[in-house]
Amino acid sequence: MVFASLEFLTLFLPAFLLIYALAPQRWRNVVLLLGSWAFYGWLSPLFLLLHIALAIVAWLGGLLVEHAREDSRGRIHLLVGLIVFNTAVLVWYKYANIAAASLSDLMTYYGAMPLEWQKVALPAGLSFIVLQAISYLVDVHRRTVPAERSFINYATYISMFGHSIAGPIIRYDWVRRELEQRWFNWANFSLGARRFMVGMGMKVLVADTMSPLVDAAFHLGNPSFIDAWIGCLAYSLQLFFDFSGYSAMAIGLGLMLGFHFPENFNRPYLAGSIQDFWRRWHISLSSWLRDYLYIGLGGNRHSVWKTYRNLFLTMAIAGLWHGGDSWNYLLWGSAHGVALCIDRAWSRSHLPDVPRWLAHALTLLFVCLAWTLFRAPDFHAALTMYAGQFGLHQFALSDALAVTLRPLQGLAALLGVICVIAPVWLERCEVRLAGNALFAAFCALWPVAGFLLSFALIASRETVPFLYFQF
Repeated sequence: MVFASLEFLTLFLPAFLLIYALAPQRWRNVVLLLGSWAFYGWLSPLFLLLHIALAIVAWLGGLLVEHAREDSRGRIHLLVGLIVFNTAVLVWYKYANIAAASLSDLMTYYGAMPLEWQKVALPAGLSFIVLQAISYLVDVHRRTVPAERSFINYATYISMFGHSIAGPIIRYDWVRRELEQRWFNWANFSLGARRFMVGMGMKVLVADTMSPLVDAAFHLGNPSFIDAWIGCLAYSLQLFFDFSGYSAMAIGLGLMLGFHFPENFNRPYLAGSIQDFWRRWHISLSSWLRDYLYIGLGGNRHSVWKTYRNLFLTMAIAGLWHGGDSWNYLLWGSAHGVALCIDRAWSRSHLPDVPRWLAHALTLLFVCLAWTLFRAPDFHAALTMYAGQFGLHQFALSDALAVTLRPLQGLAALLGVICVIAPVWLERCEVRLAGNALFAAFCALWPVAGFLLSFALIASRETVPFLYFQF
């Protein structure tokens, strides 16, 4: 069950909101927790048990860390043990399959029988749940937050179905006061519903429409120059609108229930540098990597070489976090690590500044080329796409991709590009047209129209899962 599905929109969400609205305020955390567990149980009862077990371990671990003497080695060992446990669970589910496949290939190479292995399925949202648990434990250790005494409150924080499947990565400190008291009222609900509808439109109208084209392009044996760039640019739009659409829906659901989650995207494709891109893309992950990994490795507190080492390692680990079915993610993270090091070195040198338009163009070009590595099913497929992008195959559009192209995909791509650029234009319009009734009516009604069209499309075709569900 995903947000953009009939089951969620017509069964789960209306029933949950009705029970949540009727429940007394002191019982709403219980309703939200049970509703979230029902959501996970719908996906898989076994994954629900794992989810509850991780919540119990982190909750008890936080109490033990806070109780331990601050300057004792036992406190550090306990914290490290809890982090290792959570990381080990994540590594098992993410990398057991690729480790088994690599071992099987090695055995076959040396003449042995291939390894018999039953694939391990990745529980939905596990990557995000583990990062939230680690941030909570580290914050308790740092005395940034007190350990949560109520298991209901902690489990509600870690289990909220609105965001824990694919982010944003919410820190306990951001919601601990609203776990105790929050306002469930019409103002929050209407703003949240509008945001949810906007996210639904981004996901269904743009991302899902791009999906068949992207799949076709990345499965071509010898993509032409046009094929490869159509696939690359279509995927860049698909990924952004799929993930940012989910984040908008999660933020909207949170606001409907009285929670205020931070923004997760800020026009990333308008970034003027790789550093700027990572300040705008998946902001909750970028800030998590900075505060809990980069700073933990030493940040920029030591030598210049160690600073660049820490930057590279942080992004390489971020790549590993993203997936375990291919080593492409490690290469993608490493490429961004190298780009961040070059960006930092250039900005601190006496070399002339890159013109603004050129900086934007180079940043977008690098990001799109890196997405090719991110999307390709394996390294060989990535090399094949790169060969097409750099003109090593034919130039013209191939018949195989031409068959997949539809006018609706072109319309979705145009809508996506407009939506990337529109926020700048809308800000100016809001200043110039403040108080204009027609403009106000347009701003109020277009999310509803987009949602109704999205709902009609959902009802007429198979559900397309969110891309970040696999991470």
